[in-house]
Amino acid sequence: MKVIGITGGVGCGKSTVLDYLQTACSCLIVKADEVTHRLYEPGGSCHDALVALYEEYGQPGDGPLTDGSGRLLHSEMSARMFRSAQLRKKVDGLLHPAVIAELKAEIDDYRAGKLCGSDGKPYDFYFLEAALLIENGFLEVVDEMWYIYCPDAVRRKRLKDSRGYTDRQIDRIMSSQLTEREFRENCSFVIDNGGTPAKMHAAIDARLAGSGAESREDK
Repeated sequence: MKVIGITGGVGCGKSTVLDYLQTACSCLIVKADEVTHRLYEPGGSCHDALVALYEEYGQPGDGPLTDGSGRLLHSEMSARMFRSAQLRKKVDGLLHPAVIAELKAEIDDYRAGKLCGSDGKPYDFYFLEAALLIENGFLEVVDEMWYIYCPDAVRRKRLKDSRGYTDRQIDRIMSSQLTEREFRENCSFVIDNGGTPAKMHAAIDARLAGSGAESREDK
């Protein structure tokens, strides 16, 4: 099983690529954000430490940090993170290593045959998606990293049409992410997702074929 990271800037169309990969090969698709959420849910390995950390940075007048079931409230987490760069740094320092450890353990279980697909067969690929895979140290988790490229003008149009973002919002998000050059320097394969779906599909098919794994059509 080959582990591949899928990354790219906001609006590049990572979800579109993942949708195609799901049909094109035998694979498991994992989103790093979903793993993170699992860790800070009640019972998750980071939940208690996060509650203590957010409480440490609480101020008079703050709203409740958790609901009746102990689940952290995103609105209150965001408010406290917004006013404290130190809290953001500590949260990242707690979560990022925990997510990497969780993913490594899961990948090891798949490779050892302890986990497999619903059909009882092992997957050919394990795709891990996140916008910040490179920045958050996931290069050590994956066998290779794929960069989903899309011209800025196309990305902007997508974000305005699908999410209603303003130019100011888009500028702020894009400025906080890696540059195209940085993405390319850290990735071994680039998918141009600014053209037609057929062109994107063909590029992926060629890369998958080069891996030696079977396509859906071959099975």
